[in-house]
Amino acid sequence: MKVEQRFPAGPDITVEDLLAEVAREPEGGRLAVGDERVVEFLVKFARKLLAPATARRFPELASLGFFLRRGEIAKALATLSTPDGVLRFPRGLVFHVPPANVDTIFVYSWALSALAGNPNVVRISPRSAGAAAAVIEAMNDALAEADPIVARTQRMITYGRDDAVTAALSRACELRVVWGGDRSVTEVRKHPLAAHARDLTFPDRASFAAISVAGWESASAERRREAAVGFYNDSYWFDQAACASPRTLLWVGDAERAEAAREEFRDLLAEVVAAKRFVVEPAMAVQKRVSAYGVAAEGHATRIRFSGNAVATLELGSGADLPREWLGVGTFPQLTLPSLAEFGRFVQRKDQTLSVFGFSRDEVLDFVRGLGGRGIDRVVPFGKALDFAAVWDGYDLLAEFSRLTTVIA
Repeated sequence: MKVEQRFPAGPDITVEDLLAEVAREPEGGRLAVGDERVVEFLVKFARKLLAPATARRFPELASLGFFLRRGEIAKALATLSTPDGVLRFPRGLVFHVPPANVDTIFVYSWALSALAGNPNVVRISPRSAGAAAAVIEAMNDALAEADPIVARTQRMITYGRDDAVTAALSRACELRVVWGGDRSVTEVRKHPLAAHARDLTFPDRASFAAISVAGWESASAERRREAAVGFYNDSYWFDQAACASPRTLLWVGDAERAEAAREEFRDLLAEVVAAKRFVVEPAMAVQKRVSAYGVAAEGHATRIRFSGNAVATLELGSGADLPREWLGVGTFPQLTLPSLAEFGRFVQRKDQTLSVFGFSRDEVLDFVRGLGGRGIDRVVPFGKALDFAAVWDGYDLLAEFSRLTTVIA
């Protein structure tokens, strides 16, 4: 059983040799939580991601580079406070299985686990390309200045659908991190873990966007355009397939006043899409129409409008009709509701992100308190839906990637 070594770059290696190398006691001692050797590597890696040439080719990497700056790392580590008599240690070998459709999610997951002092093995899908390849290149470039312990303990590999490899890595790990749809999670879970190990899973999620009608009306023309740009970034990066990408747009307020706001927003979004020169491939254009007409055929949509291939809107009948499946990039079911609380009636456990525009902080807090934790893990402004954070899907990831030892003397 051999796998391709992507980071550090090298010849194909057997799974047995890979695990033996990662488990070997490093010279200079094991990694600790917040180890400066890892921090230094991540900071140098971030600088390479933020280089103008890289950021222009893959704008999403700028967000990743910002996340890995020294100041942001320090903020994340500062949350790991422990009371007297409690010591925090790395959890152990972490095996990451990220999705292929979001090219950079594996870096966030891996970086936080490495910051917690863990050795890591990350499986990068053979279908990953573009931004993922740029990330791997930047990591290998940064390795030249890194402490040797980074190369010894941090591995990124690629292999096809090989159950034997996945099973071997699953048996060896202390924590398995699985990103992807429900089906992907279920497939990986077929491979047993050691009795003391456990899974951290990120299955199918659905996300939404909401605009206050009153907030839209009171916003300046500049703020409205900024909202359209932010919504574009949240939706069109990753072809609207990321778990945090909004799949339904809610208008909250008076229904008659919402009509004018909807039309203006739609026109602004179309202008932004044209200015960004976003191109919808023919196969995706067909997929969008099939999905949109499918929603209508099931009785959930009362009207469909297409603006070329880039923007499609579907008028929904009620909150019970909220679609949660991916309908194709640039496809936005819409619904007007009298209040955020009304939306709360239809929230499900799988609902993740609500990106908002025009609401006060108190309005948002009241809405979240009303949910009582039964759905929606994060509420963010337009333009921030895809910004990763150390708390994700309700998990404090640095805490999940570490373990505590209590000492009572």
